[in-house]
Amino acid sequence: MSAYFMAQIAIHDRDQYREYEEGFDRVFEGYDGRVIVVDDHPVVLEGDWQWKRLVLIRFSSQEEARRWYHSDGYQSLAKLRREVSEATILLAEGRD
Repeated sequence: MSAYFMAQIAIHDRDQYREYEEGFDRVFEGYDGRVIVVDDHPVVLEGDWQWKRLVLIRFSSQEEARRWYHSDGYQSLAKLRREVSEATILLAEGRD
């Protein structure tokens, strides 16, 4: 069953965050996932949105999403992301 990785991110240092972005595609290759959304200005229809960026990635399964997220390559890159931003990250089952 598919899985969706969703990140809500507040970027504090845009220049340093670019280093994370530049390394992302290289680390993401080889995993069965597809980036669906990267939006710095999502439209709020209801409620309160305190974040700057929304990221949504579809994976073939939760196992594949976890394999990517917990990989040495991504965790090394995520360390940089954590230094220059804060995030709430979720993993949810898709409806196939």
